[in-house]
Amino acid sequence: MMRNKVSVVGAGHVGATLAQYIAENELADVVLVDILEGLPQGKSLDLIAAAPVRPYDAAITGTNSFDDTSGSDVIVITAGLARKPGMSREDLLLKNAEIIRDVTEKACKASPGAVLILVTNPLDVMTYLAWKVSGFPENRVIGMAGVLDSARFRAFIARDLGISVEDVQAFVLGGHGDSMVPLARYCTVSGIPLPQLMDDESIERIIDRTKNAGAEVVAHLKTGSAYYSPGASAAVMVEAVLKDKKRLLPCSAYVDGEFGLDGLYIGVPVVLGEKGVEKIIEIQLTDSEKEDLARSAAIVKENLRKLGF
Repeated sequence: MMRNKVSVVGAGHVGATLAQYIAENELADVVLVDILEGLPQGKSLDLIAAAPVRPYDAAITGTNSFDDTSGSDVIVITAGLARKPGMSREDLLLKNAEIIRDVTEKACKASPGAVLILVTNPLDVMTYLAWKVSGFPENRVIGMAGVLDSARFRAFIARDLGISVEDVQAFVLGGHGDSMVPLARYCTVSGIPLPQLMDDESIERIIDRTKNAGAEVVAHLKTGSAYYSPGASAAVMVEAVLKDKKRLLPCSAYVDGEFGLDGLYIGVPVVLGEKGVEKIIEIQLTDSEKEDLARSAAIVKENLRKLGF
Protein backbone atom coordinates (compact mmCIF):
# COMPACT_ATOMS: atom_id res chain seq x y z
CA MET A 1 0.00 0.00 0.00
CA MET A 2 1.25 3.49 -0.86
CA ARG A 3 1.96 5.64 2.16
CA ASN A 4 0.54 9.14 2.33
CA LYS A 5 2.88 12.08 1.92
CA VAL A 6 2.52 15.47 3.58
CA SER A 7 4.80 18.40 2.84
CA VAL A 8 5.12 21.09 5.48
CA VAL A 9 6.41 24.38 4.06
CA GLY A 10 8.25 26.30 6.76
CA ALA A 11 10.40 24.53 9.36
CA GLY A 12 9.89 27.06 12.13
CA HIS A 13 8.14 26.23 15.40
CA VAL A 14 4.69 25.67 13.85
CA GLY A 15 5.97 23.58 10.94
CA ALA A 16 8.26 21.41 13.06
CA THR A 17 5.56 20.85 15.70
CA LEU A 18 3.07 19.88 13.00
CA ALA A 19 5.62 17.46 11.51
CA GLN A 20 6.02 15.91 14.96
CA TYR A 21 2.24 15.45 15.41
CA ILE A 22 1.87 13.92 11.93
CA ALA A 23 4.75 11.52 12.53
CA GLU A 24 3.69 10.53 16.05
CA ASN A 25 0.20 9.70 14.80
CA GLU A 26 1.70 7.91 11.77
CA LEU A 27 -0.60 9.82 9.44
CA ALA A 28 1.96 10.13 6.65
CA ASP A 29 5.58 10.46 5.66
CA VAL A 30 6.64 14.07 6.12
CA VAL A 31 8.77 16.42 4.04
CA LEU A 32 9.87 19.54 5.93
CA VAL A 33 10.95 22.25 3.49
CA ASP A 34 12.42 25.66 4.29
CA ILE A 35 14.48 28.38 2.61
CA LEU A 36 17.05 28.35 5.45
CA GLU A 37 19.81 25.84 4.80
CA GLY A 38 20.26 23.35 7.62
CA LEU A 39 17.05 24.20 9.51
CA PRO A 40 14.73 21.56 8.00
CA GLN A 41 17.58 19.04 7.83
CA GLY A 42 18.44 19.51 11.51
CA LYS A 43 14.86 19.36 12.73
CA SER A 44 14.03 16.32 10.62
CA LEU A 45 17.13 14.51 11.89
CA ASP A 46 16.04 15.28 15.45
CA LEU A 47 12.56 13.88 14.71
CA ILE A 48 14.09 10.78 13.12
CA ALA A 49 16.12 10.18 16.31
CA ALA A 50 12.95 10.49 18.43
CA ALA A 51 11.12 7.83 16.40
CA PRO A 52 12.35 4.70 18.25
CA VAL A 53 11.42 6.24 21.61
CA ARG A 54 7.91 7.49 20.83
CA PRO A 55 7.69 5.14 18.65
CA TYR A 56 6.73 5.84 15.03
CA ASP A 57 7.81 4.65 11.59
CA ALA A 58 6.98 7.71 9.50
CA ALA A 59 9.78 8.74 7.13
CA ILE A 60 10.87 12.34 7.69
CA THR A 61 12.88 14.38 5.18
CA GLY A 62 14.35 17.85 5.63
CA THR A 63 15.11 19.80 2.46
CA ASN A 64 15.55 23.18 0.81
CA SER A 65 14.19 21.91 -2.52
CA PHE A 66 10.55 21.76 -3.52
CA ASP A 67 11.46 18.87 -5.84
CA ASP A 68 11.42 16.63 -2.74
CA THR A 69 7.79 17.59 -2.06
CA SER A 70 6.48 16.27 -5.39
CA GLY A 71 3.47 13.98 -5.24
CA SER A 72 2.27 15.21 -1.85
CA ASP A 73 -1.30 14.37 -0.82
CA VAL A 74 -1.45 17.41 1.44
CA ILE A 75 0.67 20.58 1.53
CA VAL A 76 0.58 22.68 4.69
CA ILE A 77 2.04 26.17 4.43
CA THR A 78 3.30 27.59 7.73
CA ALA A 79 6.04 29.77 6.20
CA GLY A 80 6.04 33.45 7.01
CA LEU A 81 6.97 35.94 9.68
CA ALA A 82 5.55 35.42 13.17
CA ARG A 83 3.86 38.19 15.09
CA LYS A 84 5.87 40.26 17.54
CA PRO A 85 4.40 42.07 20.58
CA GLY A 86 2.18 44.95 19.50
CA MET A 87 1.72 43.59 15.96
CA SER A 88 -1.70 42.64 14.68
CA ARG A 89 -2.16 39.79 12.22
CA GLU A 90 -2.92 42.45 9.61
CA ASP A 91 0.51 44.08 10.17
CA LEU A 92 1.99 40.94 8.63
CA LEU A 93 -0.04 41.35 5.45
CA LEU A 94 2.40 42.67 2.87
CA LYS A 95 5.47 40.89 4.26
CA ASN A 96 3.85 37.49 4.27
CA ALA A 97 1.99 37.93 0.95
CA GLU A 98 5.34 37.94 -0.86
CA ILE A 99 6.40 34.70 0.87
CA ILE A 100 3.06 32.97 0.23
CA ARG A 101 3.08 33.82 -3.50
CA ASP A 102 6.52 32.26 -3.89
CA VAL A 103 6.07 29.06 -1.87
CA THR A 104 2.54 28.35 -3.10
CA GLU A 105 3.65 28.52 -6.72
CA LYS A 106 6.56 26.12 -6.10
CA ALA A 107 4.68 23.66 -3.87
CA CYS A 108 1.60 23.42 -6.09
CA LYS A 109 3.68 22.97 -9.24
CA ALA A 110 5.33 19.95 -7.56
CA SER A 111 2.04 18.49 -6.27
CA PRO A 112 -0.83 19.58 -8.56
CA GLY A 113 -3.31 17.13 -7.02
CA ALA A 114 -2.73 18.04 -3.37
CA VAL A 115 -5.07 19.57 -0.81
CA LEU A 116 -3.54 22.88 0.34
CA ILE A 117 -3.86 24.00 3.97
CA LEU A 118 -2.76 27.50 5.00
CA VAL A 119 -1.60 28.45 8.50
CA THR A 120 0.22 31.74 7.73
CA ASN A 121 -1.27 35.01 9.03
CA PRO A 122 -3.30 37.03 8.25
CA LEU A 123 -4.94 33.69 7.65
CA ASP A 124 -8.06 34.35 5.59
CA VAL A 125 -6.28 36.73 3.21
CA MET A 126 -3.27 34.41 2.77
CA THR A 127 -5.65 31.52 2.01
CA TYR A 128 -7.38 33.57 -0.70
CA LEU A 129 -3.98 34.56 -2.13
CA ALA A 130 -2.79 30.92 -2.16
CA TRP A 131 -6.02 29.90 -3.91
CA LYS A 132 -5.43 32.50 -6.64
CA VAL A 133 -1.76 31.61 -7.09
CA SER A 134 -2.31 27.83 -7.02
CA GLY A 135 -5.08 27.72 -9.62
CA PHE A 136 -6.61 24.91 -7.52
CA PRO A 137 -10.40 24.60 -7.17
CA GLU A 138 -11.54 26.42 -4.02
CA ASN A 139 -12.50 23.21 -2.18
CA ARG A 140 -8.84 22.10 -2.24
CA VAL A 141 -7.52 25.28 -0.57
CA ILE A 142 -8.42 25.68 3.11
CA GLY A 143 -7.29 27.91 5.97
CA MET A 144 -6.61 26.68 9.49
CA ALA A 145 -8.17 29.13 11.92
CA GLY A 146 -11.50 28.02 13.34
CA VAL A 147 -10.10 24.73 14.66
CA LEU A 148 -7.48 26.68 16.64
CA ASP A 149 -9.87 29.42 17.80
CA SER A 150 -12.45 26.82 18.85
CA ALA A 151 -9.77 24.82 20.68
CA ARG A 152 -8.82 27.91 22.67
CA PHE A 153 -12.49 28.60 23.41
CA ARG A 154 -12.99 24.99 24.55
CA ALA A 155 -9.85 25.03 26.71
CA PHE A 156 -10.88 28.21 28.54
CA ILE A 157 -14.44 26.93 29.09
CA ALA A 158 -13.15 23.61 30.48
CA ARG A 159 -10.71 25.32 32.84
CA ASP A 160 -13.35 27.73 34.08
CA LEU A 161 -15.85 24.94 34.76
CA GLY A 162 -13.22 22.53 36.10
CA ILE A 163 -14.16 19.78 33.65
CA SER A 164 -12.48 17.72 30.92
CA VAL A 165 -11.78 19.44 27.61
CA GLU A 166 -13.03 16.27 25.90
CA ASP A 167 -16.61 17.08 26.94
CA VAL A 168 -16.65 20.63 25.58
CA GLN A 169 -17.76 21.38 22.01
CA ALA A 170 -17.55 24.93 20.67
CA PHE A 171 -17.67 26.88 17.43
CA VAL A 172 -15.85 30.02 16.35
CA LEU A 173 -16.66 31.58 12.96
CA GLY A 174 -15.45 34.62 11.04
CA GLY A 175 -12.01 35.97 10.22
CA HIS A 176 -9.00 34.76 12.20
CA GLY A 177 -8.30 37.81 14.29
CA ASP A 178 -9.87 40.20 16.77
CA SER A 179 -13.11 40.15 14.73
CA MET A 180 -13.66 36.38 15.11
CA VAL A 181 -17.18 35.33 16.17
CA PRO A 182 -17.26 32.79 19.03
CA LEU A 183 -20.80 31.34 19.19
CA ALA A 184 -21.64 30.67 22.83
CA ARG A 185 -25.16 29.50 21.88
CA TYR A 186 -23.65 26.57 19.99
CA CYS A 187 -21.28 25.57 22.82
CA THR A 188 -22.20 22.43 24.72
CA VAL A 189 -20.72 20.42 27.56
CA SER A 190 -21.68 16.78 27.07
CA GLY A 191 -24.77 18.05 25.24
CA ILE A 192 -25.70 20.63 27.88
CA PRO A 193 -25.87 24.16 26.39
CA LEU A 194 -23.15 26.39 27.85
CA PRO A 195 -25.56 29.16 28.98
CA GLN A 196 -27.09 26.63 31.42
CA LEU A 197 -23.72 26.14 33.11
CA MET A 198 -22.18 29.60 33.03
CA ASP A 199 -23.50 33.15 33.50
CA ASP A 200 -23.38 35.76 30.73
CA GLU A 201 -20.55 37.72 32.35
CA SER A 202 -18.30 34.63 32.55
CA ILE A 203 -19.11 33.69 28.94
CA GLU A 204 -18.23 37.22 27.73
CA ARG A 205 -14.95 37.11 29.66
CA ILE A 206 -14.00 33.81 27.99
CA ILE A 207 -15.04 35.08 24.54
CA ASP A 208 -12.80 38.11 25.05
CA ARG A 209 -9.88 35.93 26.12
CA THR A 210 -10.42 33.64 23.11
CA LYS A 211 -10.28 36.62 20.73
CA ASN A 212 -7.01 37.78 22.28
CA ALA A 213 -5.44 34.39 23.03
CA GLY A 214 -2.91 34.65 20.19
CA ALA A 215 -1.80 38.11 21.33
CA GLU A 216 -1.61 36.84 24.92
CA VAL A 217 0.86 34.13 23.87
CA VAL A 218 2.88 36.65 21.82
CA ALA A 219 3.06 39.03 24.80
CA HIS A 220 4.47 36.25 26.99
CA LEU A 221 6.95 34.85 24.44
CA LYS A 222 8.12 38.27 23.18
CA THR A 223 10.09 36.70 20.30
CA GLY A 224 7.47 34.57 18.55
CA SER A 225 3.89 33.35 18.49
CA ALA A 226 1.92 30.21 19.36
CA TYR A 227 2.97 26.90 17.82
CA TYR A 228 1.81 23.90 19.88
CA SER A 229 -1.90 24.68 19.40
CA PRO A 230 -1.66 25.81 15.73
CA GLY A 231 0.40 22.68 14.97
CA ALA A 232 -2.15 20.45 16.69
CA SER A 233 -5.05 22.17 14.91
CA ALA A 234 -3.45 21.78 11.48
CA ALA A 235 -2.79 18.09 12.28
CA VAL A 236 -6.52 17.54 12.90
CA MET A 237 -7.26 18.93 9.44
CA VAL A 238 -4.52 16.83 7.80
CA GLU A 239 -5.96 13.71 9.43
CA ALA A 240 -9.50 14.56 8.28
CA VAL A 241 -8.27 14.83 4.68
CA LEU A 242 -5.98 11.78 4.63
CA LYS A 243 -8.51 9.50 6.35
CA ASP A 244 -11.54 11.03 4.59
CA LYS A 245 -13.11 11.45 8.02
CA LYS A 246 -15.84 13.92 6.99
CA ARG A 247 -15.13 15.98 10.11
CA LEU A 248 -17.43 18.94 10.73
CA LEU A 249 -14.91 21.65 11.58
CA PRO A 250 -14.76 25.44 11.44
CA CYS A 251 -12.25 26.29 8.68
CA SER A 252 -11.49 29.22 6.44
CA ALA A 253 -13.31 28.27 3.23
CA TYR A 254 -14.37 30.08 0.08
CA VAL A 255 -17.92 31.39 0.44
CA ASP A 256 -20.19 31.90 -2.56
CA GLY A 257 -23.43 33.18 -1.08
CA GLU A 258 -23.34 31.20 2.18
CA PHE A 259 -24.20 33.31 5.23
CA GLY A 260 -24.88 36.18 2.81
CA LEU A 261 -21.15 36.42 1.99
CA ASP A 262 -19.30 35.85 -1.26
CA GLY A 263 -15.95 36.23 -2.95
CA LEU A 264 -13.69 35.65 0.05
CA TYR A 265 -12.28 33.06 2.43
CA ILE A 266 -13.66 33.19 5.97
CA GLY A 267 -14.23 30.85 8.90
CA VAL A 268 -17.39 28.76 8.46
CA PRO A 269 -18.48 25.22 9.45
CA VAL A 270 -17.33 22.75 6.79
CA VAL A 271 -17.32 19.01 6.18
CA LEU A 272 -13.65 18.13 5.67
CA GLY A 273 -12.69 14.98 3.77
CA GLU A 274 -10.31 13.71 1.10
CA LYS A 275 -11.46 16.29 -1.45
CA GLY A 276 -10.93 19.12 1.04
CA VAL A 277 -14.05 21.16 1.76
CA GLU A 278 -16.90 18.85 0.74
CA LYS A 279 -19.72 21.04 2.02
CA ILE A 280 -20.31 24.28 3.92
CA ILE A 281 -22.90 23.90 6.67
CA GLU A 282 -25.09 26.98 7.06
CA ILE A 283 -26.19 27.25 10.67
CA GLN A 284 -28.83 29.69 11.86
CA LEU A 285 -27.45 32.92 13.26
CA THR A 286 -29.14 35.67 15.24
CA ASP A 287 -29.22 39.18 13.78
CA SER A 288 -26.35 40.30 16.01
CA GLU A 289 -24.26 37.23 15.07
CA LYS A 290 -24.90 37.96 11.38
CA GLU A 291 -23.75 41.55 11.95
CA ASP A 292 -20.58 40.35 13.71
CA LEU A 293 -19.83 37.93 10.85
CA ALA A 294 -20.44 40.65 8.22
CA ARG A 295 -18.13 43.01 10.15
CA SER A 296 -15.46 40.31 10.24
CA ALA A 297 -15.87 39.71 6.47
CA ALA A 298 -15.52 43.45 5.80
CA ILE A 299 -12.09 43.44 7.50
CA VAL A 300 -10.98 40.48 5.37
CA LYS A 301 -12.23 42.23 2.20
CA GLU A 302 -10.39 45.43 3.15
CA ASN A 303 -7.14 43.47 3.50
CA LEU A 304 -7.79 41.77 0.16
CA ARG A 305 -8.11 45.22 -1.42
CA LYS A 306 -4.70 46.14 0.03
CA LEU A 307 -3.29 43.22 -1.97
CA GLY A 308 -5.06 44.37 -5.13
CA PHE A 309 -7.96 41.88 -5.13
